[in-house]
Amino acid sequence: MARCTGSREEVRDTGMSKRLEDYAMIGDGHTAALVGSDGAIDWLCLPRFDSGACFASLLGTEDNGHWTIAPQAPVLAVSRRYRPGTLILETDIRTAEGHVRLVDFMPHRHGNPTLVRIVEGVDGHVPMELTLRLRFDYGRSVPWVRRTGTGISAVAGPNTVTVASPVPLLGEDMHTVARFTVAAGERVPFVLSWHSSTEPAPDAFDAEDELHRAEAEWLAWSHRTVPEGPWSEAVLGSLIALKAMIYEPSGGVVASPTTSLPEELGGARNWDYRYSWLRDASLTIQALAQNGCLSEAVAWRDWLLRAVAGDPAQLQIMYGIDGERWLPEHELPWLAGYEASSPVRIGNGAAGQFQLDVYGEVMDAMHQARLMGMAPDDDAWALQLELVEFVAEHWREPDEGIWEVRGPRRHFTHSKVMAWVAFDRAARAIEEHGLPGDATRFRGLADEVHADVCAHGFDEHLGTFVQHYGSDQLDASLLLLPLVGFLPADDLRVAATIDAIADTLTQDGLVLRYRTDGDSTDGLDGDEGTFLLCTFWLVQALAERGDRQRATAVFERALEVSNDVGLLAEEYDVNHGRMVGNFPQAFSHIGLLAAACALATD
Repeated sequence: MARCTGSREEVRDTGMSKRLEDYAMIGDGHTAALVGSDGAIDWLCLPRFDSGACFASLLGTEDNGHWTIAPQAPVLAVSRRYRPGTLILETDIRTAEGHVRLVDFMPHRHGNPTLVRIVEGVDGHVPMELTLRLRFDYGRSVPWVRRTGTGISAVAGPNTVTVASPVPLLGEDMHTVARFTVAAGERVPFVLSWHSSTEPAPDAFDAEDELHRAEAEWLAWSHRTVPEGPWSEAVLGSLIALKAMIYEPSGGVVASPTTSLPEELGGARNWDYRYSWLRDASLTIQALAQNGCLSEAVAWRDWLLRAVAGDPAQLQIMYGIDGERWLPEHELPWLAGYEASSPVRIGNGAAGQFQLDVYGEVMDAMHQARLMGMAPDDDAWALQLELVEFVAEHWREPDEGIWEVRGPRRHFTHSKVMAWVAFDRAARAIEEHGLPGDATRFRGLADEVHADVCAHGFDEHLGTFVQHYGSDQLDASLLLLPLVGFLPADDLRVAATIDAIADTLTQDGLVLRYRTDGDSTDGLDGDEGTFLLCTFWLVQALAERGDRQRATAVFERALEVSNDVGLLAEEYDVNHGRMVGNFPQAFSHIGLLAAACALATD
């Protein structure tokens, strides 16, 4: 039995954000939380990925909400890991008084969202303190808190959170605290549950039973795929991270469970990534299916078809996790931003952009699905034909491109290449899979686009392909030319482009999307970090042309920047030696899976 102890002063530093590397993710297939190595949960949206956060100190201060469980005495050492094959986090903390372990997880949802924290005494007697600041609406709304027979209940508008605790929870200055001592062999569970304030509170459950059930369910899933080779641990970790970013009710994959983590510390490149991008589709389906996750790949394909159904002219580059189209962008002025990187945004205005490449990505996703043995569907094929007809009418127009530039539209080389992909995959579906349509016409359109790209997207003086027609700049998206089959990797023009990107568009072995250098390429001020997905594209491109030694070196360099539990953000700032951008990032882990597969292929 844990023993209550006396008070102490707050020791948590509020003056500086933790590094993204200090966080691990736990989730339940509907939402996810970020848990710091200091025992603080600083980000959690309930009940879904795109709901308002009830812990938002990640983007502000302690007053914007967190849940910290930590020793009262100074910490001497911290180590952590996921239980093998699961997303159950174990954090070992050592003090002069002894050794405790925090076990954090979110049970697979069978009802209301729930987060469980178990404090386990490993050695000695360790005085602990719990500090809980619930703040709904992204850290803005202070709830009304009352005691219950098992803990507390906090209500604000439509949201109610209950916390069950075996030790007394006390109110102090608009937050909740508990102080107790844990001895070796003792386990003290805390259970946080959300429910709508118009509904009754969920039934209580046993934290230890839920832990065993959660571990069994994770192992049943992860044992379906057994990665082999030198990077098997990184591959399995990426699959688990990707699984945690799938919204199970719909099959949609969020780009990240966070918003507004900056691409440049202190800058304004801060975007909401809690949505599903069509661009991720083909790579996601391929990565999941290649690693034995066929049911998730099918669910993602089905989400994709539902989301894009309708008028092809209204196709968006991203949708909500249920396929929602209306994603208005707003700023939250009460949040100071991660390390003063403002504004903090929710919603994403890029949803309304015209990005020609997404049509090719949808067609390629369906192509990959057919190659993986997923049965074709007449309605799905009819929709694809409508999308291809739209591309036939509009491929000559400029667009905002793969990087969602907020400057003027341009004729981006990658966008034109993906228009070629749309026509090529349509022709192949007819030629190779017997689907109805005019393969000759689509092949002719593909040839027309191919010739246009080779004439206008290649710079004879530089000897490389360029970012957009008339540009003299490189772009990492050009690494996709051989990966989508536009030209072979050993084509002299492609080989020169790969080498030029590797030589001039890298920092410390990691790849930039493009050079900003203060120009207006993307219509934004400031710079950004190296882009991890692009680094994995370089691995694939090098492997594709047979340069496996160099590809392996780049791959291992990218793995070096993952944190101690194997998670990757969107970008890495080599100047500050830390991750930047939303975290963890599905696309980075998808890139890791694709690169590992490329290196494993003889």
